[in-house]
Amino acid sequence: MKAASLADIKGELKQRNPDELLTICLRLGRFKKDNKELLTYLLFEAGDESSYIKLLKEDIDDLMDDINMSHLYYAKKGLQKIVRSLNKSLRYSGQKQTEVEVRLYFCQHIKDSGIAIKRHNTINNLYHREIKRIEKALSSLHEDLQADYRYEIERL
Repeated sequence: MKAASLADIKGELKQRNPDELLTICLRLGRFKKDNKELLTYLLFEAGDESSYIKLLKEDIDDLMDDINMSHLYYAKKGLQKIVRSLNKSLRYSGQKQTEVEVRLYFCQHIKDSGIAIKRHNTINNLYHREIKRIEKALSSLHEDLQADYRYEIERL
């Protein structure tokens, strides 16, 4: 089965009544965890972005506490897991300021954790990749916000 284009889907959704749309959304949420997470964000968290940022920061704290620091290999795996989770959560939001704040928090948390970033090439690359993602997202923000966040990046 070939998927329809977004324009076709949008046109079809405009023709449906609210009860049918409700049924479609509920069915969509039943099939995949990502769909359910996106619906949760759109329905409950999209209206208050600051609380969503706080929730993501708490998730980072919890996941960082769970990282096995006994060996750099396990630390690397734990950090990669956090990055995958962040990428997915930040995709739901789509706001660059949220992305900058959360990624800055994550990088600061890595730096404060005591993980030997420079001793492990993969961890070092992961850390610098996050910094590049912050800078890329930062370029689309207002100049005043850019100045505030640039100071934070330089501290890293």
